[in-house]
Amino acid sequence: MDDFVNKIFKNKVFVEAKMQKFGFKKIGDSFVYTKKLLDNQFEFYIKISGTKNIETRLTDIQTKDIYTLHLLEGAAGTFVGEVREAYRNILDKIAENCCKSTYFVFPQSNRLTDLIKEKYGDSPEFLWEKFSGTGIFRNPQTRKWYAAILNIDKSKIDKKSKGEVEVLNIKLDKDEVQNLLKQKGFYPAYHMNKKSWITIILDETLDDKTIMHLIKKSHIVSGGNAKTVKSEWIVPANPKYFNLDKAFAKNKEILWKQSNNIQAGDMVYLYVAAPVKAIRYKCEVLKSNIPYKYEDTNLKITRVMKIKMIEKYNDEVLSFKVLNKYGIKSVRGARNMPHTLSRLLK
Repeated sequence: MDDFVNKIFKNKVFVEAKMQKFGFKKIGDSFVYTKKLLDNQFEFYIKISGTKNIETRLTDIQTKDIYTLHLLEGAAGTFVGEVREAYRNILDKIAENCCKSTYFVFPQSNRLTDLIKEKYGDSPEFLWEKFSGTGIFRNPQTRKWYAAILNIDKSKIDKKSKGEVEVLNIKLDKDEVQNLLKQKGFYPAYHMNKKSWITIILDETLDDKTIMHLIKKSHIVSGGNAKTVKSEWIVPANPKYFNLDKAFAKNKEILWKQSNNIQAGDMVYLYVAAPVKAIRYKCEVLKSNIPYKYEDTNLKITRVMKIKMIEKYNDEVLSFKVLNKYGIKSVRGARNMPHTLSRLLK
Protein backbone atom coordinates (compact mmCIF):
# COMPACT_ATOMS: atom_id res chain seq x y z
CA MET A 1 0.00 0.00 0.00
CA ASP A 2 1.24 3.53 -0.78
CA ASP A 3 1.52 6.39 1.72
CA PHE A 4 -1.79 7.94 0.67
CA VAL A 5 -3.67 4.70 1.31
CA ASN A 6 -1.89 4.07 4.61
CA LYS A 7 -2.70 7.54 5.94
CA ILE A 8 -6.31 7.83 4.72
CA PHE A 9 -7.45 4.33 5.76
CA LYS A 10 -5.31 3.89 8.88
CA ASN A 11 -8.15 4.13 11.41
CA LYS A 12 -10.95 3.00 9.11
CA VAL A 13 -12.95 -0.18 8.72
CA PHE A 14 -14.79 -0.94 5.49
CA VAL A 15 -18.54 -1.55 5.77
CA GLU A 16 -19.82 -3.96 3.10
CA ALA A 17 -23.28 -2.39 2.74
CA LYS A 18 -21.76 1.06 2.29
CA MET A 19 -19.25 -0.25 -0.24
CA GLN A 20 -21.92 -1.84 -2.38
CA LYS A 21 -24.05 1.30 -2.22
CA PHE A 22 -21.05 3.35 -3.35
CA GLY A 23 -20.48 1.11 -6.37
CA PHE A 24 -18.04 -1.59 -5.31
CA LYS A 25 -18.58 -4.99 -6.92
CA LYS A 26 -17.95 -8.19 -5.00
CA ILE A 27 -15.62 -10.53 -6.87
CA GLY A 28 -14.88 -13.70 -4.91
CA ASP A 29 -13.79 -12.60 -1.43
CA SER A 30 -12.77 -9.12 -2.59
CA PHE A 31 -14.46 -5.84 -3.48
CA VAL A 32 -13.45 -3.89 -6.60
CA TYR A 33 -14.25 -0.34 -7.71
CA THR A 34 -13.13 1.54 -10.83
CA LYS A 35 -13.61 5.11 -11.98
CA LYS A 36 -12.39 7.36 -14.82
CA LEU A 37 -10.40 10.37 -13.64
CA LEU A 38 -9.22 13.66 -15.16
CA ASP A 39 -11.55 13.73 -18.19
CA ASN A 40 -11.09 10.02 -18.90
CA GLN A 41 -7.29 10.23 -19.06
CA PHE A 42 -6.85 7.66 -16.28
CA GLU A 43 -8.70 4.69 -14.87
CA PHE A 44 -8.58 4.38 -11.10
CA TYR A 45 -8.76 0.84 -9.67
CA ILE A 46 -9.06 -0.22 -6.04
CA LYS A 47 -9.38 -3.74 -4.62
CA ILE A 48 -10.24 -4.45 -0.97
CA SER A 49 -9.42 -7.89 0.43
CA GLY A 50 -9.99 -8.71 4.08
CA THR A 51 -9.88 -5.88 6.60
CA LYS A 52 -6.66 -4.08 5.69
CA ASN A 53 -5.40 -5.40 2.34
CA ILE A 54 -5.90 -2.51 -0.11
CA GLU A 55 -4.55 -2.55 -3.67
CA THR A 56 -4.78 0.51 -5.94
CA ARG A 57 -3.50 1.54 -9.37
CA LEU A 58 -3.86 4.26 -11.96
CA THR A 59 -3.79 3.27 -15.64
CA ASP A 60 -3.18 5.66 -18.53
CA ILE A 61 -6.19 4.86 -20.72
CA GLN A 62 -4.46 5.84 -23.96
CA THR A 63 -1.16 3.98 -23.47
CA LYS A 64 -2.48 1.26 -21.10
CA ASP A 65 0.59 1.88 -18.90
CA ILE A 66 0.48 1.94 -15.08
CA TYR A 67 1.07 5.50 -13.85
CA THR A 68 3.12 5.91 -10.65
CA LEU A 69 4.65 9.41 -10.69
CA HIS A 70 1.92 10.69 -8.35
CA LEU A 71 3.27 8.34 -5.67
CA LEU A 72 6.83 9.68 -5.85
CA GLU A 73 7.46 12.39 -3.28
CA GLY A 74 10.08 14.08 -5.44
CA ALA A 75 7.95 14.16 -8.61
CA ALA A 76 6.91 17.75 -9.39
CA GLY A 77 5.06 19.63 -12.11
CA THR A 78 1.54 20.85 -12.76
CA PHE A 79 0.28 17.65 -14.38
CA VAL A 80 1.69 15.36 -11.68
CA GLY A 81 0.14 17.62 -9.07
CA GLU A 82 -3.28 17.35 -10.74
CA VAL A 83 -3.04 13.54 -10.90
CA ARG A 84 -1.93 13.37 -7.26
CA GLU A 85 -4.84 15.56 -6.16
CA ALA A 86 -7.39 13.52 -8.14
CA TYR A 87 -6.00 10.29 -6.66
CA ARG A 88 -6.13 11.63 -3.11
CA ASN A 89 -9.66 13.00 -3.60
CA ILE A 90 -11.11 9.67 -4.77
CA LEU A 91 -9.49 7.89 -1.81
CA ASP A 92 -10.93 10.48 0.58
CA LYS A 93 -14.37 10.03 -0.99
CA ILE A 94 -14.20 6.24 -0.60
CA ALA A 95 -13.11 6.56 3.03
CA GLU A 96 -15.94 8.98 3.77
CA ASN A 97 -18.66 6.91 2.11
CA CYS A 98 -17.54 3.31 2.63
CA CYS A 99 -15.88 3.21 6.03
CA LYS A 100 -16.48 3.80 9.69
CA SER A 101 -13.84 5.38 11.91
CA THR A 102 -12.16 3.35 14.65
CA TYR A 103 -10.15 4.28 17.72
CA PHE A 104 -7.24 2.02 16.75
CA VAL A 105 -5.67 0.38 13.71
CA PHE A 106 -5.93 -3.35 14.37
CA PRO A 107 -9.16 -5.38 14.72
CA GLN A 108 -8.42 -6.90 18.14
CA SER A 109 -7.64 -3.48 19.61
CA ASN A 110 -11.03 -2.18 18.47
CA ARG A 111 -12.91 -5.29 19.61
CA LEU A 112 -11.40 -5.01 23.09
CA THR A 113 -12.24 -1.30 23.17
CA ASP A 114 -15.88 -2.14 22.41
CA LEU A 115 -15.88 -4.81 25.14
CA ILE A 116 -14.40 -2.39 27.68
CA LYS A 117 -16.99 0.26 26.77
CA GLU A 118 -19.76 -2.32 27.13
CA LYS A 119 -18.55 -3.69 30.46
CA TYR A 120 -17.24 -0.59 32.21
CA GLY A 121 -18.63 2.31 30.17
CA ASP A 122 -15.11 3.73 29.64
CA SER A 123 -13.83 5.12 26.34
CA PRO A 124 -10.12 5.54 25.58
CA GLU A 125 -8.54 8.89 26.32
CA PHE A 126 -5.91 10.16 23.88
CA LEU A 127 -3.75 12.43 25.99
CA TRP A 128 -0.73 13.13 23.78
CA GLU A 129 -0.76 14.69 20.31
CA LYS A 130 2.75 13.36 19.69
CA PHE A 131 1.58 9.81 20.46
CA SER A 132 -1.82 9.93 18.79
CA GLY A 133 -2.07 6.13 18.65
CA THR A 134 -1.96 5.78 22.44
CA GLY A 135 -5.28 5.52 24.26
CA ILE A 136 -5.62 4.99 28.01
CA PHE A 137 -8.53 3.65 30.03
CA ARG A 138 -8.96 4.89 33.58
CA ASN A 139 -11.19 4.02 36.51
CA PRO A 140 -13.50 7.05 36.92
CA GLN A 141 -13.73 6.47 40.68
CA THR A 142 -10.00 6.76 41.34
CA ARG A 143 -8.77 8.29 38.03
CA LYS A 144 -6.15 5.52 37.92
CA TRP A 145 -5.26 3.76 34.66
CA TYR A 146 -6.16 0.11 34.29
CA ALA A 147 -5.35 -0.36 30.59
CA ALA A 148 -3.50 1.39 27.77
CA ILE A 149 -3.34 0.55 24.08
CA LEU A 150 -0.26 1.80 22.24
CA ASN A 151 0.73 1.81 18.56
CA ILE A 152 4.44 0.99 18.36
CA ASP A 153 7.05 -0.83 16.30
CA LYS A 154 7.33 -4.43 17.41
CA SER A 155 11.09 -4.04 17.85
CA LYS A 156 10.35 -1.99 20.99
CA ILE A 157 9.38 -5.18 22.83
CA ASP A 158 10.93 -7.87 20.62
CA LYS A 159 14.30 -6.91 19.15
CA LYS A 160 14.13 -9.80 16.67
CA SER A 161 10.99 -8.43 14.98
CA LYS A 162 9.86 -5.27 13.19
CA GLY A 163 6.62 -3.78 11.98
CA GLU A 164 3.66 -1.81 13.25
CA VAL A 165 1.73 -3.43 16.12
CA GLU A 166 -0.65 -2.38 18.85
CA VAL A 167 -0.03 -3.53 22.39
CA LEU A 168 -2.03 -3.54 25.61
CA ASN A 169 -0.53 -2.61 28.97
CA ILE A 170 -2.36 -3.82 32.09
CA LYS A 171 -1.54 -3.78 35.80
CA LEU A 172 -1.57 -7.06 37.76
CA ASP A 173 -0.29 -8.66 40.93
CA LYS A 174 3.52 -8.87 40.81
CA ASP A 175 3.58 -12.66 41.16
CA GLU A 176 1.07 -13.06 38.34
CA VAL A 177 3.16 -10.81 36.10
CA GLN A 178 6.16 -13.10 36.58
CA ASN A 179 4.09 -16.22 35.87
CA LEU A 180 2.53 -14.76 32.71
CA LEU A 181 5.92 -13.74 31.31
CA LYS A 182 6.72 -17.46 30.99
CA GLN A 183 3.77 -17.88 28.60
CA LYS A 184 3.45 -17.09 24.90
CA GLY A 185 2.01 -13.69 24.07
CA PHE A 186 3.22 -11.80 27.15
CA TYR A 187 6.12 -9.34 27.29
CA PRO A 188 7.82 -7.14 29.90
CA ALA A 189 5.84 -3.94 30.21
CA TYR A 190 6.61 -1.30 27.60
CA HIS A 191 7.06 2.17 29.12
CA MET A 192 5.57 1.09 32.46
CA ASN A 193 6.80 -0.39 35.74
CA LYS A 194 7.88 -3.90 34.76
CA LYS A 195 7.21 -5.32 38.22
CA SER A 196 3.47 -4.64 38.22
CA TRP A 197 2.58 -4.07 34.56
CA ILE A 198 2.70 -6.43 31.59
CA THR A 199 2.38 -6.00 27.81
CA ILE A 200 0.29 -8.06 25.37
CA ILE A 201 0.57 -7.76 21.57
CA LEU A 202 -2.94 -7.47 20.12
CA ASP A 203 -2.33 -9.77 17.15
CA GLU A 204 -4.85 -12.54 17.98
CA THR A 205 -2.19 -14.64 19.79
CA LEU A 206 -4.41 -14.41 22.88
CA ASP A 207 -8.19 -14.51 22.48
CA ASP A 208 -10.45 -11.66 23.60
CA LYS A 209 -11.94 -13.66 26.49
CA THR A 210 -8.52 -14.32 28.03
CA ILE A 211 -7.48 -10.68 27.71
CA MET A 212 -10.76 -9.34 29.12
CA HIS A 213 -10.33 -11.61 32.16
CA LEU A 214 -6.95 -9.96 32.79
CA ILE A 215 -8.37 -6.48 32.15
CA LYS A 216 -10.97 -7.21 34.83
CA LYS A 217 -8.17 -7.94 37.31
CA SER A 218 -6.40 -4.72 36.32
CA HIS A 219 -9.64 -2.79 36.74
CA ILE A 220 -10.00 -4.17 40.27
CA VAL A 221 -6.41 -3.16 41.09
CA SER A 222 -7.13 0.37 39.82
CA GLY A 223 -9.88 0.70 42.43
CA GLY A 224 -7.28 1.14 45.15
CA ASN A 225 -8.60 1.94 48.64
CA ALA A 226 -11.77 3.63 47.49
CA LYS A 227 -14.21 4.73 50.17
CA THR A 228 -17.23 3.60 48.16
CA VAL A 229 -18.82 0.30 47.18
CA LYS A 230 -18.35 -0.15 43.44
CA SER A 231 -21.31 -2.48 42.99
CA GLU A 232 -23.81 -0.19 44.75
CA TRP A 233 -25.03 3.03 43.18
CA ILE A 234 -27.18 6.02 44.02
CA VAL A 235 -28.97 7.14 40.87
CA PRO A 236 -31.15 10.27 40.57
CA ALA A 237 -34.73 10.17 39.28
CA ASN A 238 -36.68 13.32 38.40
CA PRO A 239 -40.39 12.97 39.27
CA LYS A 240 -41.20 15.78 36.82
CA TYR A 241 -40.35 13.50 33.90
CA PHE A 242 -41.03 9.97 35.19
CA ASN A 243 -43.43 8.52 37.77
CA LEU A 244 -41.53 5.70 39.49
CA ASP A 245 -44.40 4.80 41.81
CA LYS A 246 -46.74 4.27 38.88
CA ALA A 247 -44.15 2.31 36.90
CA PHE A 248 -43.28 -0.08 39.74
CA ALA A 249 -46.95 -0.54 40.64
CA LYS A 250 -47.48 -1.86 37.13
CA ASN A 251 -44.32 -3.96 36.87
CA LYS A 252 -41.47 -4.73 39.31
CA GLU A 253 -39.05 -4.75 36.37
CA ILE A 254 -38.53 -1.60 34.29
CA LEU A 255 -36.00 -0.12 31.87
CA TRP A 256 -33.87 2.75 33.14
CA LYS A 257 -31.30 4.98 31.45
CA GLN A 258 -27.87 3.33 31.52
CA SER A 259 -25.23 5.04 33.63
CA ASN A 260 -21.55 4.46 32.92
CA ASN A 261 -19.89 1.63 34.86
CA ILE A 262 -23.12 0.12 36.22
CA GLN A 263 -23.21 -3.60 35.41
CA ALA A 264 -25.62 -6.51 35.68
CA GLY A 265 -25.72 -7.72 39.30
CA ASP A 266 -25.11 -4.25 40.78
CA MET A 267 -27.56 -2.64 43.21
CA VAL A 268 -29.12 0.70 42.33
CA TYR A 269 -30.73 2.98 44.90
CA LEU A 270 -33.07 5.40 43.14
CA TYR A 271 -33.00 8.88 44.65
CA VAL A 272 -36.22 10.76 43.86
CA ALA A 273 -35.42 14.46 43.43
CA ALA A 274 -37.39 17.44 44.78
CA PRO A 275 -39.92 17.69 46.19
CA VAL A 276 -39.31 14.18 47.62
CA LYS A 277 -35.49 14.39 48.05
CA ALA A 278 -34.97 10.84 49.32
CA ILE A 279 -33.87 7.37 48.24
CA ARG A 280 -37.16 5.56 47.71
CA TYR A 281 -36.27 2.33 45.88
CA LYS A 282 -33.60 -0.34 46.05
CA CYS A 283 -33.23 -2.20 42.73
CA GLU A 284 -31.09 -4.96 41.25
CA VAL A 285 -29.64 -4.55 37.76
CA LEU A 286 -30.73 -7.58 35.74
CA LYS A 287 -29.15 -6.53 32.44
CA SER A 288 -26.99 -3.58 31.41
CA ASN A 289 -25.99 -1.69 28.26
CA ILE A 290 -29.10 -2.55 26.24
CA PRO A 291 -29.20 -0.51 22.97
CA TYR A 292 -32.13 1.92 23.01
CA LYS A 293 -33.18 5.02 21.10
CA TYR A 294 -35.20 7.82 22.67
CA GLU A 295 -34.94 11.58 22.45
CA ASP A 296 -37.08 14.56 23.41
CA THR A 297 -36.41 18.15 24.45
CA ASN A 298 -35.25 17.07 27.92
CA LEU A 299 -33.60 13.70 27.43
CA LYS A 300 -31.60 11.59 25.00
CA ILE A 301 -31.14 7.86 25.65
CA THR A 302 -28.91 5.48 23.67
CA ARG A 303 -28.51 2.68 26.24
CA VAL A 304 -30.70 1.38 29.04
CA MET A 305 -30.49 -1.18 31.84
CA LYS A 306 -33.19 -3.49 33.11
CA ILE A 307 -33.74 -3.11 36.84
CA LYS A 308 -35.91 -4.98 39.34
CA MET A 309 -37.40 -3.30 42.41
CA ILE A 310 -36.24 -5.14 45.56
CA GLU A 311 -37.38 -2.82 48.34
CA LYS A 312 -39.26 0.43 48.87
CA TYR A 313 -38.24 2.81 51.70
CA ASN A 314 -40.26 5.39 53.56
CA ASP A 315 -39.00 8.80 52.52
CA GLU A 316 -37.71 9.71 56.00
CA VAL A 317 -35.45 6.63 56.18
CA LEU A 318 -33.03 7.79 53.48
CA SER A 319 -33.91 11.45 53.14
CA PHE A 320 -31.38 13.94 51.83
CA LYS A 321 -30.69 15.04 55.42
CA VAL A 322 -29.73 11.47 56.30
CA LEU A 323 -27.59 11.10 53.17
CA ASN A 324 -25.84 14.36 53.98
CA LYS A 325 -24.64 12.87 57.27
CA TYR A 326 -22.82 10.19 55.25
CA GLY A 327 -21.00 12.70 53.07
CA ILE A 328 -23.47 12.94 50.19
CA LYS A 329 -23.81 16.63 49.36
CA SER A 330 -25.68 16.23 46.06
CA VAL A 331 -27.08 13.58 43.71
CA ARG A 332 -26.78 15.01 40.20
CA GLY A 333 -25.61 11.82 38.53
CA ALA A 334 -24.92 8.16 39.28
CA ARG A 335 -22.48 7.81 42.17
CA ASN A 336 -21.15 4.96 44.29
CA MET A 337 -22.64 4.21 47.68
CA PRO A 338 -20.40 5.16 50.65
CA HIS A 339 -19.21 2.13 52.65
CA THR A 340 -20.64 3.56 55.87
CA LEU A 341 -24.12 3.97 54.39
CA SER A 342 -23.95 0.56 52.70
CA ARG A 343 -23.31 -1.13 56.05
CA LEU A 344 -26.28 0.70 57.54
CA LEU A 345 -28.60 -0.77 54.90
CA LYS A 346 -27.50 -4.39 55.44
